[in-house]
Amino acid sequence: MRRAALIFIFITLVLDILAVGVVIPVLPHLVERFAGGDTATAALWVGAFGSAFFLAQFLCSPVQGALSDRFGRRPVILISNFGLGLDFVLMAVVNTLPWLFLGRVLAGITAASQSTAHAYVADVVPAERRAASFGMLGAAFGIGFVVGPALGSMLGGIDLRLPFWVAAALCFCNFAYGWFILPESLPVERRAPFSWKRAQPVGAFLMLRRYPQVFGLVGVGLLSQLAHFALPSVFVLYAGYRYGLGEDKVGFVLALVGVCNVLVQALLVRRMVPRVGERRTMMLGLLCGCLGFAWIGLAPSITLFLMAIPLMALWGMAGPAIQALMTSQVAADEQGRLQGAVTGAMSLTGIFAPAMFASIFAAAIALPSGAGWPGAAFLLASVLLGLGLALAFWVTRGSARQTQFQAAG
Repeated sequence: MRRAALIFIFITLVLDILAVGVVIPVLPHLVERFAGGDTATAALWVGAFGSAFFLAQFLCSPVQGALSDRFGRRPVILISNFGLGLDFVLMAVVNTLPWLFLGRVLAGITAASQSTAHAYVADVVPAERRAASFGMLGAAFGIGFVVGPALGSMLGGIDLRLPFWVAAALCFCNFAYGWFILPESLPVERRAPFSWKRAQPVGAFLMLRRYPQVFGLVGVGLLSQLAHFALPSVFVLYAGYRYGLGEDKVGFVLALVGVCNVLVQALLVRRMVPRVGERRTMMLGLLCGCLGFAWIGLAPSITLFLMAIPLMALWGMAGPAIQALMTSQVAADEQGRLQGAVTGAMSLTGIFAPAMFASIFAAAIALPSGAGWPGAAFLLASVLLGLGLALAFWVTRGSARQTQFQAAG
């Protein structure tokens, strides 16, 4: 039964990310249509949509995590799936920008169920096997983002509304599948009372302060997530400016990034952690990400850029290892709040990171010829991961000493 439940959680995340991914290529064009063809106005609305989506996740992820600690993981996951389906129906039928904006806010709220999915895994998987399971969840994200935009582009060529209807259908199918397959993972005796004080974002972060190493690892995750936004924020413009790539080739490169990431998280993590441990896997992943971003920021040709992708993909080992280290230190009745706080913190970076990296790229290429460096955004991402690596080493040094002591004994 546990295997069937884990398969469902994997499929849930694939379908959730797929549902979100299929609308990525068409949403800006739909916004532009509602804006009367004014691209500048559409760009402002699209930016507002992105910030609102992540702000909603930031506010609601801790609430969903706390609700799952109180009422169980199953009802929160199922209600979120059904709500996301209704939201896509809303966005498929509305005809004004304010209603479409409301739809993106609701999408941010319902997509916050990802935190509950991670808490579910922490409930049913032994601590020593969690890194591999979290790696599979990371692979689910990769699959959704590789397949989703490609499918959305194809469906959008038929009708701009069609991807929203397909996304809604995927969510409803996922809800129906979970209704019959998904068992509850959190027994009644392990549940915690719901408290608004601990469910709001500040309260959730204060809860983490009771676990100093977890608090530090959340900081590592924040730096890593912040660095992640460098690629989706500027890559399309960067590839066209520096390498002269068109839309078709850019899509191929992004697909290659996604495929490499899926392979690392689905296959490599489960082999690395038993051999070198979660701490070393995390640090090796951060180091590879740091070097990979520096490489792509300095690469003078697309060939050298492509050669850096496998190295940067090894960064994907860090996330599952960080999750496993955190969940092993938090009580069972607080796993939902932990994942809610983590997801909320990660969402916070999405509110301002895209604008930050885009501004850095714009400033770099606006400098006099020869004085700017178009890869500046990627070099900043490398620095952020370097800081994350240093912080990870610092906050887990006690774990390393304990492991050495046990080995000596």
